[in-house]
Amino acid sequence: MNIILLGPPGTGKGTQAQMMKEHYKIPHISTGDMLREAVAKKTDIGLKAKQIMDAGQLVPDDIIIKIVRERISQKDCKNGFLLDGFPRTIPQADSLDKITKIDHVVEIVSSDNIIVKRLTARRQCSKCNTIFGLDIPPKKKGICDRCGGELFQRDDDKEQTIRKRLASYRKNTLPLIEYYKAKGNLVSVDGEKPIPRIFEEIKGKLAA
Repeated sequence: MNIILLGPPGTGKGTQAQMMKEHYKIPHISTGDMLREAVAKKTDIGLKAKQIMDAGQLVPDDIIIKIVRERISQKDCKNGFLLDGFPRTIPQADSLDKITKIDHVVEIVSSDNIIVKRLTARRQCSKCNTIFGLDIPPKKKGICDRCGGELFQRDDDKEQTIRKRLASYRKNTLPLIEYYKAKGNLVSVDGEKPIPRIFEEIKGKLAA
């Protein structure tokens, strides 16, 4: 199955993506991973992307599309893939349709207030980078269970920043929901349920 995972930041896409990857035995591909891989392999596209990123600019759609095409043509994508963080806009979705067929688009839905509550509660270990939050709180407040390091709040997990990220998502990515709804391959799941129940709902809807 070729699957796209959609949803604003803080809906637990990363957690569900990991579970889907293991259950469906398909690679989880994020835009960031693809860019890093292309840069590391020093492909022509990767070198072009590196120049643009080093200049502090956004990588244009035509380069992202070429990197996606390269990535999904690899052997491990033979039985399908899970795209996370791409497409972000209608033009990217149109370009993706010309490259491959998308079987399912999974939208994880959650209210802004729940997302803000979840992300502002998130803490990261200053030593080993382990993440803790409402779903997985540390045993001792402010201390990492794994290595005993001090936990801190990232700047992008502060309320003002989160609200800006959510506004950007609504403006740029929300139109994709209507785009895939019109194609008939969109399923929506409740991102406010416990993690295992969200996963069961995804499996049920993809099997329907």
